[in-house]
Amino acid sequence: MKKLFALGLLLGAALAAAPLRLATTTSVNDSGLLEAILPGFTRETGIAVQVIAVGTGQALAIAGRGDADAVLVHAPDLEARFLREGKGVAHACIAYNNFVIAGPAADPARVGAAADALDAMRRIYAAGATFVSRGDNSGTYHRERALWRAAGLDPTGRPWYLESGSGMGATLTLAAEKRAYTLTDLGTFLFMQDKVDLAALFDRPDPRMLNQYGYMVVNPERFPGANREAAYRLRAYLLREDVQRAIGAYLKDRFGRSLFTPLYGRCKVEVSL
Repeated sequence: MKKLFALGLLLGAALAAAPLRLATTTSVNDSGLLEAILPGFTRETGIAVQVIAVGTGQALAIAGRGDADAVLVHAPDLEARFLREGKGVAHACIAYNNFVIAGPAADPARVGAAADALDAMRRIYAAGATFVSRGDNSGTYHRERALWRAAGLDPTGRPWYLESGSGMGATLTLAAEKRAYTLTDLGTFLFMQDKVDLAALFDRPDPRMLNQYGYMVVNPERFPGANREAAYRLRAYLLREDVQRAIGAYLKDRFGRSLFTPLYGRCKVEVSL
């Protein structure tokens, strides 16, 4: 009986410590934020986090097959669809920053003089200036395409419009090599600005450039194999006041501004069924 009891304890501990599969965006991963905050979660809980860093669309597709336990992404419309389809539960907004239009310091399209984000996109289009798109169904790509549509433009097929098909870090590197413009999240841009020869040419308050990160637990009723306990424990950890403060303070001393502003679960852009 004692042996069976001990075996039960061991099995219980192994189950509790089963790794958590987190499907997330390359933007939040490339900023270095996850490397800064996830080790604390593992130390406290004994739960290792396996980060799957891809574009938002791919992250949701992976989770939608039951191949992840939780997602951390940044496309409110896609997040709402994921919830409506019953694939995700317990949505919470973790943090936000803004999107930035980066490009060569010479700024041939004069993006820096744009009145707003749509004016900036129109200037790039009118100048035929090289632009590197993610082209990967990511949250950043969805926002870029939304900006083109709102500006009444479609750059598809233009010789100056390139697609990297890669994550945010690789896209910034390619844009620097091509002396091109690109849309990037603030966190990744600041984290990489010493490595790429690009300037933040449009980095001003504009509601169209808000970049909000949301966390969802993969619905355990839909996917019984999901690590429900670990996913909810990470949710609680990310929303905890000290962790939210740490998110807001991440590299702030280095850059003089927050890469991410904590939301404490309260969304700036509502994500609902």
